[in-house]
Amino acid sequence: MPDSILSQLLKAGVHFGHKTYRWNPKMFPYIYTERNGIHILDLVQSAQLLKKANLFLKLAAKKNKTFLFISTKRQASKLIAYEARRCNSFYINHRWLGGMLTNWTTLKNRIDRLKVLEHQEIKGVFKLLPKKEASIRQKELEKLRKILSGIKNMKQIPDIAIIIDQKREITAIQECRKLGIPIISIVDTNCDPDLIDIPIPGNDDAVRSIKLILRSLSDSILIGRTQVSKTSL
Repeated sequence: MPDSILSQLLKAGVHFGHKTYRWNPKMFPYIYTERNGIHILDLVQSAQLLKKANLFLKLAAKKNKTFLFISTKRQASKLIAYEARRCNSFYINHRWLGGMLTNWTTLKNRIDRLKVLEHQEIKGVFKLLPKKEASIRQKELEKLRKILSGIKNMKQIPDIAIIIDQKREITAIQECRKLGIPIISIVDTNCDPDLIDIPIPGNDDAVRSIKLILRSLSDSILIGRTQVSKTSL
C-alpha cells in the first residue's frame, strides 16, 4: 500500500473511531488498537477497501451506472452536494423521506410537483395569485427544493448508493438493501459492516475524513466517465 495514501488517511484523522464503550463488535476485524479509551482503526484496511470501492465505481461509471450520494448530517451536507455535482451524480443532503426509493412512484410525483412550481415561478404565475396563495406555493417550492433538488433529474432508482453515517441514514440503507442497490459507506467503530457491500473503515464525523474519502470516490466516478467518453470518440 503506497505510503502517500496512508499518510493522507492519517493526516485526515480517518483512523479515529468512537469511545470503546460505543463500539459494535462486528467492527473488531477493522480495529487496530485502543488509545485513551478510543478505538483506532486499521488504516491499511481502510486504504485497501477504499481502493476496492474506487475500482468498483470506475467500472460502474464506465457502464454508465447512476450514483446517489446520501448524508443528511451537518458535517457532510455541503460536501455531499459538492462532490455529487462534481461527478454528475445525484444526492440527498437535507432530509431522507421514508420510501424515497421503495416508493419511487410517490416520490416521482413530488419531483414533478417541484418542476411545476419552478416553472410557475419562472413564468411569474406567483405574482398573479392572491398573496396568501402565492405565499403557500412559495413555501411549498422552497421545501421541495431543499429536499429534492439533488434528485430532480433522477429518472429512476439509482444503481449505486454512497452513504455517510450509517447510524443516521439507516432508513436509506434498509431501502437500498431491500431493492438490491449496492452500498458504499464509511463505517465507524459503532457501525455494522455487514449492512454495507463495500465498507470503508473510517471516521464518519470529522470533516477532513469525510472530505478525503468522498473526494476519492467522486474522482473515481469522474475517471470512469472520462474513459467512456474517450472510448466513444
